[in-house]
Amino acid sequence: MSVLSENFLWGGAVAANQCEGAWNADKKGVSCADVCTGGSYAKAKQITRGIEPDIFYPSHEAIDFYHHYKEDIALFAEMGFRVFRFSIAWTRIFPTGMEAEPNEAGLKFYDQVIDECLAHNIEPLVTISHYEMPYALTEKYNGWASRECIDLFVKYAIVLFKRYQGKVKYWLTFNEINAGNMPMGGFLSLGILNEGTTEFTAQVDLPQLRYQGMHHQFIASALAVKAGHEIDPACKIGCMICYMTTYPLTCNPDDILAAQQKNQIMNQFCGDVQVRGEYPHFMKRFFADSSIEITIQPGDLELLKEGTVDYYTFSYYMSNCTSANPDKDQSAGNITSGAKNPYLESSDWGWQIDPKGLRYTLNELYGRYQIPLMVVENGLGAYDKPDEDGSINDDYRIDYLKKHIEQMKEAVKDGVDLMGYTPWGCIDLVSASTGEMAKRYGFIYVEKYDDGTGDLRRRKKKSFDWYKQVIDTNGENLQ
Repeated sequence: MSVLSENFLWGGAVAANQCEGAWNADKKGVSCADVCTGGSYAKAKQITRGIEPDIFYPSHEAIDFYHHYKEDIALFAEMGFRVFRFSIAWTRIFPTGMEAEPNEAGLKFYDQVIDECLAHNIEPLVTISHYEMPYALTEKYNGWASRECIDLFVKYAIVLFKRYQGKVKYWLTFNEINAGNMPMGGFLSLGILNEGTTEFTAQVDLPQLRYQGMHHQFIASALAVKAGHEIDPACKIGCMICYMTTYPLTCNPDDILAAQQKNQIMNQFCGDVQVRGEYPHFMKRFFADSSIEITIQPGDLELLKEGTVDYYTFSYYMSNCTSANPDKDQSAGNITSGAKNPYLESSDWGWQIDPKGLRYTLNELYGRYQIPLMVVENGLGAYDKPDEDGSINDDYRIDYLKKHIEQMKEAVKDGVDLMGYTPWGCIDLVSASTGEMAKRYGFIYVEKYDDGTGDLRRRKKKSFDWYKQVIDTNGENLQ
C-alpha cells in the first residue's frame, strides 16, 4: 500500500514567460520578462527599458510552447501526469494591464491548453501571475509600488475565474510572492524598476517601495481569493512561497538568532499574511529597524482576514546556513544565498542539495498552518550533455528527485497533509534568474540553446521513463 494518497497529484510545473514564446503573437503585450536579455551563471542578464533591436531576449521564443502545447501535454500524459502547473501570461489577456476588455485571442489560447489537459485527464493548476506583469504597468506606475495595480490585477483574475469556471479547480494567485523580500525581486516579482537599474541581479533598491508593493500584492491576492470563491465555490485557491530553508551554521546563539530572523522574514512573513490573514508580530520590529513605513488603508487588514488561502504551495530546491560571521564561505541559491553547509553537496549552479531539508520544511509548515501542502517546484538545474547517440542519461537528476520524494514520503508518515508534487521545468525552459537554456531541469530535452539557435525538437531524457514509473506506482518504485 502506498504511503501517499490514491489521489495524490503527480505532475510538473512551468511558467508562461519561460516556456511559451510567441511574445507578441495574437495581440500579446510586452511583459517585464520580455525586456530581460539572456545571461548565464557568470554573467547577469540585463533589463532594457523597452525592446531594443539586435538584442537577444530568451523569452521571445523560449521553447515555443505556444505552438507545441499539444505535443508537450501529450508527453506529460505519457508520463502519467495527474496535474500540470502552468501560468497564464497577464499580457495575453490584458496586453498593457489597463484595457477595458480582455483580449479574446489570449483567452482562447488558454481554453485550448486547459481543454488539452482535461482531454488527457490532467488537472490544470493555474498560477495567475508568475513573474511577468505587463511592462506598461512598470512604465506608468512603477509596478506594484502603486496601489493602482490592485484593481487591475483583480479585474484580470475575475476574467480568468469566470472564463475557466468548472474547468480549473486549483489556482495560485502570485508565484513566490516572498521574492519581494529580496532586491532582485523588485523587478522580478513586483515590476519595480528604479532609476539607474540595468542589471537584473544588482538592481537599484528601495526597500520602502518593495514592501509597499508586497502589501499591495497581499491585498490583491485576498480580493482575488474572495472573488474566486464567490464565482466558483468549488475551486481551491492557494498561495505560493519560495521556501528558503535556513539553518544556523553553528550552535552559537548568535547564529541561532540570525537563522530564526532570516526564516521569519523570508519564509514565514508572507505565509502568515496569506494563510493566517495578518501581519506577524516580528514584522513590526523589522519595519522599524529598516526605517520602512507601510501605508495601510482603512479596510486593508479586514480584507487580509477575509481572503485567506485554501492550501499552501511552495518551491523547494536547496537549503542554506546563516552565520553571524560575515566572513564564512557563501553558497548560491534560488533568489538568495547563505553560508556554505559543510555536510552538503552542491549542484552545477552552486545550490546545495538537501533532501532531508524537504522533510524538515514540510513538518515546519504543516505544524504552523495545518492546511494542505503541495510542493509545486523542486528539481535539479544541470548541464545535460547528450551522448553520441543523442540520449540524455540524467542519472544525477533521477538521484536528486528520488531522494526528495523519499523525504516527502517520510513527512507524510510524520502526519503532514501533502496534496501533490510538481517538479519544476518538467520540460526544459528558460531560467528565470539567469535567462539561460543551459540550466536544464526537464524530463524532456528541448533543442534550444543560449545563443537562440535550435530546432525546438523534443526528446525524452532517461528521467522521463523513471518518472513515469514513479507515478505508475504512486511513488513506491523509485529505482
